[in-house]
Amino acid sequence: MVGLPAQVSPPVFVLEEYDAGRLPAGAFVACAVLPAEDGTDGPVLGAGASELSDALGVDLLEVLAFHGGSGAAGELIQHALPGGGAVLLAGLGASRPRDFRDAGAALARAAKGRDRLHVGLAALADDVALRALVEGLALGSFEFHWRSAGATARPVATVVLDAAPARQPVVETAAAIALAGWRSRALATTPSNLKNPAWLAEQAAVWARESGLDLRVWDDSELREGGFGGIIAVGQASATPPRLLQLSYSPPKARRKTPHLVLVGKGITFDSGGLSIKPADSMVTMKRDMTGGAVVLATMAALAAVGCPIRVTGLVAAAENAVSGSSYRPGDVIRHYGGRTTEVTNTDAEGRLVLADALAYAAAELKPDVVVDIATLTGAAKVALGLKTGALFATDDVLAARITAAGDAAGEALWRLPLAATYEERLSSKIADADNAAGGPGAITAALFLQHFVGDLPWAHLDVAPVGDTVADDGIWTAGPSGFGARLLLHWLEQDAPLEGIS
Repeated sequence: MVGLPAQVSPPVFVLEEYDAGRLPAGAFVACAVLPAEDGTDGPVLGAGASELSDALGVDLLEVLAFHGGSGAAGELIQHALPGGGAVLLAGLGASRPRDFRDAGAALARAAKGRDRLHVGLAALADDVALRALVEGLALGSFEFHWRSAGATARPVATVVLDAAPARQPVVETAAAIALAGWRSRALATTPSNLKNPAWLAEQAAVWARESGLDLRVWDDSELREGGFGGIIAVGQASATPPRLLQLSYSPPKARRKTPHLVLVGKGITFDSGGLSIKPADSMVTMKRDMTGGAVVLATMAALAAVGCPIRVTGLVAAAENAVSGSSYRPGDVIRHYGGRTTEVTNTDAEGRLVLADALAYAAAELKPDVVVDIATLTGAAKVALGLKTGALFATDDVLAARITAAGDAAGEALWRLPLAATYEERLSSKIADADNAAGGPGAITAALFLQHFVGDLPWAHLDVAPVGDTVADDGIWTAGPSGFGARLLLHWLEQDAPLEGIS
């Protein structure tokens, strides 16, 4: 990525129906373990295990029994072999796609630093499970560094999947989706002494060139002239002025009537809270307050690779919420794109101010059929849902169902919360159209605030503050900023008609 030391990359995936008896000396090889079935005394080994036992000269059932293996999802037993190799016995639990994903992540962590990993689990996987396995193998490998000596660990260079070459398209799609998850995580992890709005625009330009996307960037003077008062207000205290990024994707056979989706991401490259300053401990993770913007950029860069059939425009409202003599203040009134005004009562409720401009611009100028925004927006969503589930608000039931199902498939869970109009009165201001900090229930009032800027368009709002950070390695997640959302959007947008039935 721009300005960073060379970063490690996800593994390369190779499909090969390999012969266990011909594995090279020192091989790192994985075999599936399935829990006990009715009438069996204990867990059983997956297909090819007997051939592998013979080839390695090791009774793998004895190894499994010695370690007390059960075959539970994510369980991993590593048995060293002569010559520096090892056999990895990976539990598959109920053999659901998420179990393959967790097994892949566990294998990826165990194989770091290796040149090659042979994965027999692929022979047991249907296409959905194979995709999950690949995503786990890729994202469990994630590393980010800014060390003088380089990364402390590197992903396994090549993963050999025991699968027929005809399944290559399945693996390529999974690898593209995993790369989007990797990229959104890497962007969210990048420190803010490098990552500012201008830097985000540079990175967007790199990925736009690679992916064949059109890119437009508004600088601060253009934003002022264009009436983007929310983005300007939030970003005006920073030494690095704000930007609005617009990336455009069209499928090869796009026509005038091809459906059009707009994705909007919050791009606060660091959030001090402004004059309503955060406590020090709450500021430590705020380099990742642009997770929504990272997700939009990574998703846009992967649309061609997954064969998205609709037109998609990505907007990232990028600003640093800093403190200086030019900070916006509690009591200020902001005029957003299109003329709606907001009274600022809390400068730490800044995300909705930049999103409001981008949403209003999208609704007025881009003629979308559907609008979706994603943001690490409210601590209230975290209080409501904990640390493993994002919040979803939507004006259309079909849209909500599609996005929720995509999240379930991707292992990025969402829970729908209500756009409860009973709290609309809390947005009222005596001097402006709305108050930017309407109080509790905070996730709902923030969503109600944003809803005014999309008019009657079908709209979904993803508040991913609950899942913006991962406290420890857990399945595909690595400790630190999560980049949550890119994979769920791509699982949705790769479908044949992702906007069908939404109105």
